Amino acid sequence: MDKRPIGIFDSGLGGLSAVKAVFNCLPNEDIIYFGDTQRVPYGSRSEKTIEAFARDDIAFLEQFNCKLIMAACGTVSSVAVNATSKIKEPFVGVVKPSCEAAVKATKNKKIGVMATAASINSGAYDREIARLDPEAKVTGVSCPVLVTLVENNWIDEDNYISKEIISRYLQPLLDNGADTIILGCTHFPHLAPIIQSVVGDGVTLIDSGYEAVMQAKKLLDENGLANDESHMGTAKYYVSDRTQNFSGIAQTLLGTDISDSVTFKELAE
Repeated sequence: MDKRPIGIFDSGLGGLSAVKAVFNCLPNEDIIYFGDTQRVPYGSRSEKTIEAFARDDIAFLEQFNCKLIMAACGTVSSVAVNATSKIKEPFVGVVKPSCEAAVKATKNKKIGVMATAASINSGAYDREIARLDPEAKVTGVSCPVLVTLVENNWIDEDNYISKEIISRYLQPLLDNGADTIILGCTHFPHLAPIIQSVVGDGVTLIDSGYEAVMQAKKLLDENGLANDESHMGTAKYYVSDRTQNFSGIAQTLLGTDISDSVTFKELAE
């Protein structure tokens, strides 16, 4: 066993979709989570700024001697390649595993991508899907408001405002016949019930956080880094803004009270 923790970071609450997948699929692993809630969202920032934020996030997690680092952030995974490529530890982003899952799932080779503006503009999903299947057709939509919905806990299936916003974002994907949609920002799986209700059961949703965790599991197993059943995993959370806001919404997203495990981390100027 290697009892060092897995480090996971995101711009805010979105990466908790990956944390939830770790709870379910890697229950013996310890987690250090960093949510940069002071600077959320990342998706509307410049490439230079996103790179700088990613370096800060990575440097913070590396203090904990993590055995694997995960960018549970579609924007960082798409844009901040210069930062993530320098990580010494095994690294997992969300773009490649999500695209692999989508290419396997699609029946008509028409794939939709919902992501942030930075991710869509980077072309990362288009390039990766084209590499995996040159015949696949990709339609991407930038969905900046969805990050705000999650960060403000507007995720209830009965919230008609959220459903209307999501429906408008989805229309171009449905018009182009997408039978598989990548939720390319880890905030978006928290809205999956609403998204599924709009697109119907005939469309497959790809949870980017879950797919990243499946890739992490593979890496841990292949490198002999996974903990066995004798170790019960724990989770510690760090945020760059008020812990109360994060803890309250996280309880809804994770289904458990984590307030005693959340610590404020002031970022250097």
